[in-house]
Amino acid sequence: MKKIGVFTSGGDSPGMNANVRAVARYCIEMGIEVVGIEDGFTGMIEGRIIPINRAWTAQIISQGGTVLKTSRCKEFMHIGGRSAAAAKLKEAGVQGLVACGGDGTFHGAHALWVEHQIPVVGTPGTIDNDLYGTDYTIGYDTAINTAAEAIDKIRDTAASHGRIFIIEVMGRHAGFIAMDVGIASGAEYVAVPETITNLDILYQKILEQGKNKRTIVIVGEGDEVGGATIFKQLLKEQYDVDAHIAILGHIQRGGSPTVRDRVLATRLGVAAVDALLEGKTDVMVGEINGDISYTSFEDTWTKRKPLHDYLIRLSDILA
Repeated sequence: MKKIGVFTSGGDSPGMNANVRAVARYCIEMGIEVVGIEDGFTGMIEGRIIPINRAWTAQIISQGGTVLKTSRCKEFMHIGGRSAAAAKLKEAGVQGLVACGGDGTFHGAHALWVEHQIPVVGTPGTIDNDLYGTDYTIGYDTAINTAAEAIDKIRDTAASHGRIFIIEVMGRHAGFIAMDVGIASGAEYVAVPETITNLDILYQKILEQGKNKRTIVIVGEGDEVGGATIFKQLLKEQYDVDAHIAILGHIQRGGSPTVRDRVLATRLGVAAVDALLEGKTDVMVGEINGDISYTSFEDTWTKRKPLHDYLIRLSDILA
């Protein structure tokens, strides 16, 4: 394999740049030409393929977001768009790809392999930590530290005024962020998609704290009841409880990546190049119990990554 391309796709996550840097520098060390594809699948279709050298990667390891940019490309969902992308890659002489992103990225990468036999290895870049086949995803550690810092600040105001705060964090289908920051911030209640939310129990917790005392409730955006706005509405309608809401939103995606995310992104970037050189394709590289793992793209989205029961018990016991 003489030329490898790397791209980032879907939602950005802190550590993507460290991942790109590792892929690029390892390829250069191995005597392999490396190129970057701008704006994910959109840039692939348009042929925006740029050469990468060591100098290009010199200052990016500490930057949040992705210097290669990213997009959600509707055209790539159709076979014609994927054919156009494959043609551009072959025209540029790209013989293998490293794709950093989440399940949407891996769906597209899987199609490139099945339809056009372009080898692709994925690295898990998403703050949600919801990909099966790795203990942690690139960006997750930064996101939970960002969220915890914000919640600590909100707690100061909640305590000063004796208020109930419902804080919504990201996680469309998984409660990893909510559960970890809920435990770390000492929340009185944590609502996640993996458990059934019981508003009566939440109300009991509020009464135990005292209706005019500080209460912190963490809600994962994918909870079956709804987000923070719905929680506020139901508490008022059903229990005559007033609450304030804070939706942390995209602040969780930004910022300089933590050391843990930088190291994980670097290790997985190198492992992805090794996987391509060993003839592997249609797989995601991850880290499980400290070891590099390989999971088929299909397994990353068809198998559900469990939220550990002991975390749920800890949250209930310590609230």
